[in-house]
Parts: sequence; structure tokens; C-alpha cells
Amino acid sequence: MTAQLLTGDRQFESQQVRRILLIEDNDVNRMFLSDYLSYFGYDVHSLSGGSAFFSTVEKFQPDLMLLDLKLPDIDGYSLLKQIQQKPDLSKIPVIVVSAFAFKADKERAMDLGARRYIVKPVNLTDLILTIEEEFTCRHII
Repeated sequence: MTAQLLTGDRQFESQQVRRILLIEDNDVNRMFLSDYLSYFGYDVHSLSGGSAFFSTVEKFQPDLMLLDLKLPDIDGYSLLKQIQQKPDLSKIPVIVVSAFAFKADKERAMDLGARRYIVKPVNLTDLILTIEEEFTCRHII
């Protein structure tokens, strides 16, 4: 099944390269997601924690962020709150990708400004569709 995902046609090639900032502390998940998103034509920069988040955002200027909530150096909820307090950052869509599967976790993240919430393990097709939907919605507005 993995081979089909990686060798299948790229259905979502955008006309311009989109930058995605991936914040994920698990090395294997981070490398896999980064490679997978790169395969679909996204320019991906990844972080293993939140300590370099603000300097990275300033330099990389992502079009979208994928955020794990359980990070070693900062609570993902706190990071969401800080993002929403900065007008320039609050415009960047944040998709939470977390193992926290309870309804209360999703509601809290959405209340703090997350646009979407995906529970791990991630369905890769759904992830790409969600990202593309977010980019499409953003351009309609």
C-alpha cells in the first residue's frame, strides 16, 4: 500500500510552489511527512520543537503550518495561542496533526485558531486533500 501511495500519480500539483512548515518532534514521522509532502511538490521546512519557531517563520514564510501538539519544549496549544496573538502569523492556516484523539483536544485547538485537526495515524491521502482544500479555500476568500 505504501508503494502505491509513493508511486501513484501526483494529483495535486500546484502552479506555484507552496511552503509548508512542519512542526513534529518524532524524527521518523517528521522525515516521512516531509518526504511525502516534498514528493507532492511542496517546499517543506521541518522543526522538531517550538524553540526556533518564530525565527523560522520569519525566514521561511510558510503558506501553511502542520503542528503536532505534543512537543518537547513547548505545548502546542501555547504555540497556537502565540500564533493567534500575532496578526501577521494568524493569517497562516494551521493544521493540527496530533495523537490527541479526544473531542475536547480538537475543540481546544480549533478555539485557539487551528483551521483543521487530523488525528494520528495520518491517512496520507486525507492529509494532501486537507492541505489542498485549505489552499483552495484561502484563495477564494
